Amino acid sequence: MKALLLGATGATGKDLLEFLLQDPDFEEVSIFVRRAPEITHEKLRIHMIDFEKPEEWSTLVQGDILFSCLGTTLKIAGSKEAQWKVDYEYQYQFAKIAKENTVNSFILVSAANASSRSSIFYSKMKGQLEDAVRALHFLKLIIFNPPLLLRAETDRKMEIYGAKVLGFLNKLGIFRSQTPVSTKQLAKAMTVSSKKQGNGEYSFKGEDIRAILAQ
Repeated sequence: MKALLLGATGATGKDLLEFLLQDPDFEEVSIFVRRAPEITHEKLRIHMIDFEKPEEWSTLVQGDILFSCLGTTLKIAGSKEAQWKVDYEYQYQFAKIAKENTVNSFILVSAANASSRSSIFYSKMKGQLEDAVRALHFLKLIIFNPPLLLRAETDRKMEIYGAKVLGFLNKLGIFRSQTPVSTKQLAKAMTVSSKKQGNGEYSFKGEDIRAILAQ
């Protein structure tokens, strides 16, 4: 199989890229990035692109399955408008082009509480993206709605604090469904599910991710 990957320089994307390059079922992995990662591999194809100029790269979107881990934070983006552009517009645009180029499978990292009916900007944005990609009718669509993600060597204070609080509550048997998962666990679950699931639409939450890893 030939894989396409968005978000390869982010925490989950880096882990996913490693799994895909190590997996013999994937003969080629093409990543679409704004800056080149510090990695080389015989199966890796790096495409430096400007998301604002799809006419320059749309013909390169060729393969069997698209993985998207693209996303940013409001703090990094600087505004809701800028975050919307990355988290919604760029991902939807790429997914639409992939579908037009007969890429039949799409695996998307969304958010735990994604809903187009949410009053929370981030959750609503993620939910609207989910609705939009469903309307593209990929033969296989897998949406991951992970709980709190644990990034290796993270310096995000709220993430560290949240993980500690949830860890304590989990030990008491509370909020088990919200037990954090690492980006490496999520990446592995994405890789496994891309090959295990048949055509159709799937939504995997925290407990589902752990079930996939336990198989």
